[in-house]
Amino acid sequence: MFRDPLRAALRELEGVLDRDLGGARRLLRAALAQGGVVGAARGSGARVLGVGGTPPDGVFELASVSKPFTAALAGALVRRGALDWHAPLAALGGPLRGVPRHVSAWTLATHTAGVPLHPARVGVTTFTHFHDPYGPMTPAGVVGSVRRWARPGGRFGYSNLGAGLLGLACAFAAGEAFSADGYARALRREVTGPLGLHVTPAAPPGVILPGAGLLTAPRVTAFGPLVGAGGLFGGAADLLEFGQALLRGELGEDWRDARRVPGLPPGVDGVGPGWFARGALPGGVRWHDGVARGTRSGLGVGLESGAVVVVLARGGVPLAGGRAAVPALLQALLS
Repeated sequence: MFRDPLRAALRELEGVLDRDLGGARRLLRAALAQGGVVGAARGSGARVLGVGGTPPDGVFELASVSKPFTAALAGALVRRGALDWHAPLAALGGPLRGVPRHVSAWTLATHTAGVPLHPARVGVTTFTHFHDPYGPMTPAGVVGSVRRWARPGGRFGYSNLGAGLLGLACAFAAGEAFSADGYARALRREVTGPLGLHVTPAAPPGVILPGAGLLTAPRVTAFGPLVGAGGLFGGAADLLEFGQALLRGELGEDWRDARRVPGLPPGVDGVGPGWFARGALPGGVRWHDGVARGTRSGLGVGLESGAVVVVLARGGVPLAGGRAAVPALLQALLS
Protein backbone atom coordinates (compact mmCIF):
# COMPACT_ATOMS: atom_id res chain seq x y z
CA MET A 1 0.00 0.00 0.00
CA PHE A 2 1.29 3.46 -0.95
CA ARG A 3 1.43 6.04 1.80
CA ASP A 4 -0.46 9.25 0.98
CA PRO A 5 1.92 12.04 2.07
CA LEU A 6 -0.85 14.65 2.17
CA ARG A 7 -3.06 12.56 4.42
CA ALA A 8 -0.04 11.75 6.59
CA ALA A 9 0.72 15.47 6.93
CA LEU A 10 -2.86 16.22 7.93
CA ARG A 11 -2.79 13.47 10.54
CA GLU A 12 0.27 15.06 12.12
CA LEU A 13 -1.48 18.42 12.19
CA GLU A 14 -4.53 16.76 13.73
CA GLY A 15 -2.38 15.86 16.71
CA VAL A 16 -1.64 19.57 17.26
CA LEU A 17 -5.06 21.02 16.44
CA ASP A 18 -7.03 18.19 18.09
CA ARG A 19 -9.60 17.88 15.31
CA ASP A 20 -10.32 15.84 12.20
CA LEU A 21 -8.74 17.41 9.11
CA GLY A 22 -9.67 14.74 6.58
CA GLY A 23 -11.84 17.21 4.67
CA ALA A 24 -8.86 19.51 4.08
CA ARG A 25 -6.94 17.05 1.88
CA ARG A 26 -8.26 18.47 -1.41
CA LEU A 27 -7.37 22.02 -0.33
CA LEU A 28 -3.91 20.95 0.79
CA ARG A 29 -3.32 19.32 -2.58
CA ALA A 30 -4.44 22.48 -4.40
CA ALA A 31 -2.42 24.87 -2.25
CA LEU A 32 0.80 22.83 -2.32
CA ALA A 33 0.53 21.42 -5.83
CA GLN A 34 4.15 22.46 -6.50
CA GLY A 35 5.35 21.73 -2.98
CA GLY A 36 5.70 23.85 0.11
CA VAL A 37 5.37 23.87 3.88
CA VAL A 38 2.37 23.62 6.20
CA GLY A 39 2.45 24.00 9.96
CA ALA A 40 0.33 24.44 13.06
CA ALA A 41 0.84 25.39 16.70
CA ARG A 42 -1.48 25.28 19.68
CA GLY A 43 -0.49 25.56 23.31
CA SER A 44 2.83 23.77 23.76
CA GLY A 45 2.45 21.69 20.59
CA ALA A 46 3.78 22.63 17.16
CA ARG A 47 4.46 20.82 13.90
CA VAL A 48 5.97 22.00 10.62
CA LEU A 49 5.93 19.70 7.59
CA GLY A 50 7.51 19.92 4.17
CA VAL A 51 5.51 18.69 1.18
CA GLY A 52 6.77 17.76 -2.28
CA GLY A 53 10.44 17.71 -1.33
CA THR A 54 10.41 21.15 0.31
CA PRO A 55 12.43 21.32 3.54
CA PRO A 56 10.26 22.20 6.56
CA ASP A 57 12.74 24.89 7.61
CA GLY A 58 12.76 26.50 4.16
CA VAL A 59 12.64 30.30 4.03
CA PHE A 60 10.05 31.83 1.71
CA GLU A 61 9.03 35.21 0.43
CA LEU A 62 6.22 36.23 2.79
CA ALA A 63 4.68 38.68 0.31
CA SER A 64 1.63 40.32 1.92
CA VAL A 65 2.01 38.31 5.12
CA SER A 66 4.52 41.12 5.73
CA LYS A 67 1.56 43.42 6.47
CA PRO A 68 0.79 41.92 9.92
CA PHE A 69 4.43 42.54 10.86
CA THR A 70 4.20 46.16 9.73
CA ALA A 71 1.01 46.59 11.75
CA ALA A 72 2.75 45.01 14.76
CA LEU A 73 5.53 47.57 14.36
CA ALA A 74 2.96 50.37 14.29
CA GLY A 75 1.31 48.94 17.40
CA ALA A 76 4.64 48.82 19.25
CA LEU A 77 5.26 52.48 18.42
CA VAL A 78 1.73 53.41 19.54
CA ARG A 79 2.26 51.70 22.89
CA ARG A 80 5.38 53.72 23.60
CA GLY A 81 3.86 56.99 22.41
CA ALA A 82 5.88 57.47 19.22
CA LEU A 83 2.81 57.07 16.99
CA ASP A 84 -0.94 57.63 17.30
CA TRP A 85 -3.21 55.17 15.49
CA HIS A 86 -5.82 57.81 14.66
CA ALA A 87 -3.90 61.08 14.33
CA PRO A 88 -3.21 62.40 10.83
CA LEU A 89 0.05 60.90 9.61
CA ALA A 90 1.03 64.40 8.50
CA ALA A 91 1.33 65.35 12.20
CA LEU A 92 4.63 63.44 12.25
CA GLY A 93 6.03 66.20 10.04
CA GLY A 94 9.19 65.82 8.02
CA PRO A 95 8.67 63.79 4.84
CA LEU A 96 5.02 63.17 5.79
CA ARG A 97 3.97 66.81 5.68
CA GLY A 98 1.23 67.25 3.12
CA VAL A 99 -0.21 63.73 3.42
CA PRO A 100 -4.02 64.18 3.41
CA ARG A 101 -5.46 64.65 6.89
CA HIS A 102 -7.73 61.61 6.72
CA VAL A 103 -4.71 59.32 6.25
CA SER A 104 -3.65 57.84 9.60
CA ALA A 105 -1.72 54.78 10.72
CA TRP A 106 -5.06 53.08 11.41
CA THR A 107 -6.62 53.83 8.01
CA LEU A 108 -3.47 52.63 6.26
CA ALA A 109 -3.26 49.45 8.36
CA THR A 110 -6.93 48.64 7.69
CA HIS A 111 -6.96 49.64 3.99
CA THR A 112 -9.55 52.36 4.61
CA ALA A 113 -7.45 55.39 3.62
CA GLY A 114 -8.82 55.49 0.09
CA VAL A 115 -5.40 54.72 -1.40
CA PRO A 116 -5.22 52.68 -4.63
CA LEU A 117 -3.76 49.16 -4.77
CA HIS A 118 -0.56 50.27 -6.52
CA PRO A 119 1.12 53.50 -7.56
CA ALA A 120 -0.02 54.40 -11.06
CA ARG A 121 3.44 53.78 -12.50
CA VAL A 122 3.17 50.06 -11.71
CA GLY A 123 1.04 49.77 -14.83
CA VAL A 124 4.33 50.22 -16.68
CA THR A 125 6.92 48.77 -14.28
CA THR A 126 5.05 45.47 -14.02
CA PHE A 127 6.34 44.87 -17.53
CA THR A 128 9.66 46.72 -17.44
CA HIS A 129 10.70 45.52 -13.94
CA PHE A 130 8.62 42.38 -13.48
CA HIS A 131 10.44 41.11 -10.37
CA ASP A 132 10.95 44.60 -8.91
CA PRO A 133 7.85 46.61 -9.86
CA TYR A 134 8.25 49.16 -7.05
CA GLY A 135 12.03 49.48 -7.35
CA PRO A 136 11.99 52.60 -9.56
CA MET A 137 10.06 54.49 -6.84
CA THR A 138 11.63 56.60 -4.10
CA PRO A 139 10.13 57.08 -0.62
CA ALA A 140 9.28 60.64 -1.63
CA GLY A 141 7.48 59.21 -4.65
CA VAL A 142 5.41 56.99 -2.36
CA VAL A 143 4.28 60.05 -0.40
CA GLY A 144 3.56 61.94 -3.61
CA SER A 145 1.44 59.11 -4.97
CA VAL A 146 -0.62 58.95 -1.77
CA ARG A 147 -1.05 62.72 -1.75
CA ARG A 148 -2.34 62.59 -5.30
CA TRP A 149 -4.70 59.65 -5.07
CA ALA A 150 -5.96 59.19 -1.48
CA ARG A 151 -9.69 59.81 -1.07
CA PRO A 152 -11.61 59.99 2.23
CA GLY A 153 -14.67 57.85 2.87
CA GLY A 154 -13.62 54.94 5.04
CA ARG A 155 -14.31 52.23 2.46
CA PHE A 156 -12.14 49.14 2.28
CA GLY A 157 -9.73 49.21 -0.63
CA TYR A 158 -6.76 46.87 -0.45
CA SER A 159 -3.55 48.83 -0.97
CA ASN A 160 0.11 47.87 -1.21
CA LEU A 161 0.83 51.58 -1.65
CA GLY A 162 -0.84 52.41 1.66
CA ALA A 163 0.81 49.59 3.60
CA GLY A 164 4.17 50.58 2.15
CA LEU A 165 3.67 54.17 3.29
CA LEU A 166 2.79 52.88 6.76
CA GLY A 167 6.10 51.01 6.91
CA LEU A 168 8.04 54.13 5.95
CA ALA A 169 6.08 56.24 8.45
CA CYS A 170 6.85 53.72 11.20
CA ALA A 171 10.54 54.00 10.40
CA PHE A 172 10.38 57.78 10.71
CA ALA A 173 8.33 57.63 13.93
CA ALA A 174 10.90 55.22 15.37
CA GLY A 175 13.70 57.72 14.72
CA GLU A 176 15.08 55.88 11.70
CA ALA A 177 15.59 57.03 8.14
CA PHE A 178 12.50 57.37 5.98
CA SER A 179 13.58 54.42 3.85
CA ALA A 180 13.40 50.67 3.41
CA ASP A 181 16.58 50.31 5.48
CA GLY A 182 15.04 52.44 8.22
CA TYR A 183 11.99 50.19 8.24
CA ALA A 184 14.22 47.12 8.55
CA ARG A 185 16.04 48.56 11.56
CA ALA A 186 12.83 49.63 13.29
CA LEU A 187 11.17 46.26 12.71
CA ARG A 188 14.18 44.44 14.11
CA ARG A 189 14.39 46.62 17.20
CA GLU A 190 10.67 46.74 18.01
CA VAL A 191 9.23 43.40 16.85
CA THR A 192 11.36 40.62 15.41
CA GLY A 193 14.42 41.11 17.63
CA PRO A 194 12.58 40.95 20.98
CA LEU A 195 10.74 37.82 19.80
CA GLY A 196 13.91 36.18 18.46
CA LEU A 197 12.46 35.86 14.97
CA HIS A 198 14.57 35.45 11.85
CA VAL A 199 12.16 37.47 9.70
CA THR A 200 14.02 39.99 7.58
CA PRO A 201 13.67 42.23 4.52
CA ALA A 202 16.89 40.72 3.14
CA ALA A 203 16.60 37.43 1.28
CA PRO A 204 18.87 34.97 3.14
CA PRO A 205 21.05 32.38 1.41
CA GLY A 206 19.05 29.31 0.52
CA VAL A 207 15.71 31.12 0.22
CA ILE A 208 13.13 29.01 -1.62
CA LEU A 209 13.05 30.19 -5.22
CA PRO A 210 10.35 29.61 -7.81
CA GLY A 211 11.14 27.61 -10.88
CA ALA A 212 11.43 29.16 -14.30
CA GLY A 213 8.15 29.50 -16.15
CA LEU A 214 6.30 31.65 -18.65
CA LEU A 215 6.26 34.66 -16.30
CA THR A 216 8.65 33.60 -13.56
CA ALA A 217 12.38 33.18 -13.07
CA PRO A 218 14.38 31.63 -10.22
CA ARG A 219 14.63 34.94 -8.34
CA VAL A 220 12.77 36.66 -5.51
CA THR A 221 10.37 39.57 -5.79
CA ALA A 222 11.62 42.98 -4.63
CA PHE A 223 9.34 45.63 -3.11
CA GLY A 224 11.61 48.67 -3.13
CA PRO A 225 10.33 51.38 -0.74
CA LEU A 226 7.08 49.42 -0.23
CA VAL A 227 8.91 46.71 1.73
CA GLY A 228 6.37 47.04 4.56
CA ALA A 229 3.65 45.85 2.22
CA GLY A 230 5.27 42.62 1.08
CA GLY A 231 9.05 42.50 1.23
CA LEU A 232 9.79 40.23 4.20
CA PHE A 233 11.27 36.71 4.21
CA GLY A 234 10.81 34.03 6.84
CA GLY A 235 10.09 30.41 7.64
CA ALA A 236 7.08 28.59 9.03
CA ALA A 237 8.46 28.19 12.56
CA ASP A 238 8.98 31.94 12.88
CA LEU A 239 5.48 32.65 11.61
CA LEU A 240 3.99 30.24 14.12
CA GLU A 241 5.93 31.92 16.93
CA PHE A 242 4.75 35.34 15.74
CA GLY A 243 1.13 34.15 15.86
CA GLN A 244 1.59 32.64 19.32
CA ALA A 245 3.21 35.85 20.58
CA LEU A 246 0.14 37.73 19.41
CA LEU A 247 -2.14 35.33 21.29
CA ARG A 248 0.01 35.72 24.42
CA GLY A 249 -0.44 39.49 24.26
CA GLU A 250 3.25 40.20 23.74
CA LEU A 251 2.45 42.51 20.82
CA GLY A 252 -0.52 44.27 22.38
CA GLU A 253 -4.19 43.75 21.63
CA ASP A 254 -4.89 46.17 18.78
CA TRP A 255 -4.51 43.40 16.20
CA ARG A 256 -7.71 41.79 17.53
CA ASP A 257 -9.77 44.91 16.82
CA ALA A 258 -11.47 43.94 13.56
CA ARG A 259 -14.32 46.11 12.31
CA ARG A 260 -16.94 45.88 9.61
CA VAL A 261 -16.47 48.63 7.06
CA PRO A 262 -18.08 49.31 3.68
CA GLY A 263 -16.62 47.51 0.68
CA LEU A 264 -15.34 44.30 2.30
CA PRO A 265 -14.93 41.48 -0.25
CA PRO A 266 -16.79 38.15 0.06
CA GLY A 267 -15.36 35.92 2.77
CA VAL A 268 -14.04 38.83 4.82
CA ASP A 269 -16.22 39.77 7.81
CA GLY A 270 -14.01 42.52 9.15
CA VAL A 271 -10.63 44.17 8.91
CA GLY A 272 -8.18 45.03 11.68
CA PRO A 273 -4.70 46.54 11.62
CA GLY A 274 -2.74 44.14 9.44
CA TRP A 275 -5.39 41.40 9.37
CA PHE A 276 -8.59 40.19 7.76
CA ALA A 277 -11.25 38.68 10.02
CA ARG A 278 -13.70 35.88 9.47
CA GLY A 279 -16.41 34.68 11.84
CA ALA A 280 -18.48 36.36 14.52
CA LEU A 281 -16.70 39.50 15.69
CA PRO A 282 -14.99 40.30 17.98
CA GLY A 283 -13.87 36.64 17.90
CA GLY A 284 -13.34 34.35 14.95
CA VAL A 285 -10.18 34.04 12.89
CA ARG A 286 -7.55 36.59 11.90
CA TRP A 287 -5.64 35.79 8.75
CA HIS A 288 -3.64 37.16 5.85
CA ASP A 289 -2.33 35.63 2.66
CA GLY A 290 0.21 36.84 0.16
CA VAL A 291 1.32 36.28 -3.43
CA ALA A 292 4.81 36.97 -4.76
CA ARG A 293 5.92 36.33 -8.32
CA GLY A 294 6.53 32.64 -7.69
CA THR A 295 5.40 31.82 -4.15
CA ARG A 296 2.30 32.16 -1.96
CA SER A 297 1.98 32.48 1.78
CA GLY A 298 -0.67 32.41 4.47
CA LEU A 299 -0.90 32.87 8.24
CA GLY A 300 -3.99 32.41 10.38
CA VAL A 301 -4.81 32.74 14.09
CA GLY A 302 -7.89 31.36 15.84
CA LEU A 303 -8.91 33.63 18.70
CA GLU A 304 -11.11 31.06 20.46
CA SER A 305 -9.09 27.93 19.69
CA GLY A 306 -5.68 29.47 20.32
CA ALA A 307 -4.41 27.78 17.15
CA VAL A 308 -1.96 29.25 14.65
CA VAL A 309 -1.55 27.83 11.14
CA VAL A 310 0.86 28.64 8.34
CA VAL A 311 1.04 27.74 4.64
CA LEU A 312 4.04 28.53 2.44
CA ALA A 313 3.63 27.38 -1.15
CA ARG A 314 5.79 27.21 -4.23
CA GLY A 315 4.11 28.71 -7.29
CA GLY A 316 2.34 32.05 -7.71
CA VAL A 317 -1.19 32.66 -8.91
CA PRO A 318 -1.85 30.48 -11.98
CA LEU A 319 -2.63 32.07 -15.31
CA ALA A 320 -6.06 30.44 -15.14
CA GLY A 321 -7.81 30.58 -11.77
CA GLY A 322 -7.49 32.65 -8.63
CA ARG A 323 -5.55 32.85 -5.39
CA ALA A 324 -8.18 31.20 -3.20
CA ALA A 325 -6.43 27.89 -2.37
CA VAL A 326 -4.16 29.19 0.41
CA PRO A 327 -6.85 31.25 2.21
CA ALA A 328 -9.31 28.38 1.89
CA LEU A 329 -6.79 25.97 3.42
CA LEU A 330 -6.14 28.38 6.30
CA GLN A 331 -9.86 28.55 7.04
CA ALA A 332 -10.24 24.76 6.82
CA LEU A 333 -7.41 24.21 9.29
CA LEU A 334 -8.81 26.78 11.73
CA SER A 335 -12.57 26.23 11.41
